[in-house]
Amino acid sequence: MFIQTEATPNPATLKFLPGRTVLADGTLDFRSRDDASASPLAERLFNVDGVAAVFFGNDFITVTKAGGEWAHLKPAVLGAIMEHFMSGAPVVADRAVLPVDDGEEFFDEKDAGIVDTIKDLLETRVRPAVANDGGDITFVGYRDGTVYLSMKGACAGCPSSTATLQHGIQNLFRHFLPDVQAVEAV
Repeated sequence: MFIQTEATPNPATLKFLPGRTVLADGTLDFRSRDDASASPLAERLFNVDGVAAVFFGNDFITVTKAGGEWAHLKPAVLGAIMEHFMSGAPVVADRAVLPVDDGEEFFDEKDAGIVDTIKDLLETRVRPAVANDGGDITFVGYRDGTVYLSMKGACAGCPSSTATLQHGIQNLFRHFLPDVQAVEAV
């Protein structure tokens, strides 16, 4: 099995491409060892000393380190990923106990058209680009001209995430939706 690795804009996060499907649909964000109990792969990765967070996309895994150098962590992470896929164990054992994004979307009903356009832009233009960097961005809410987004995976805590929001996504939204004044991460 050959696993490719790619740098992400977040120096604390690496993207691992195992050459097979990781999740058939959606994404999963494990921010702690306690969150990982429903995923044998996430548990295995958290057993690597220095792993702080794990994120699964369709065909990639991003791992964020708490400390140490990638030169020391990368071989152990590669080994854990390879061992998992060679074992035949599922990536997710029990969806019922997965970490849930407990925040509900919020917006005024009169803004439903704007929110639909925001979600369409996120889905067609933003999320594919962010997935290339090992992360994900999802809609949280819209109020008084401000779009609230949740950044996951390599995007969470990335030093360039503010610039991505302010100069990339905000400008895209403003181009298509003059009512959008700002974009903020939650």
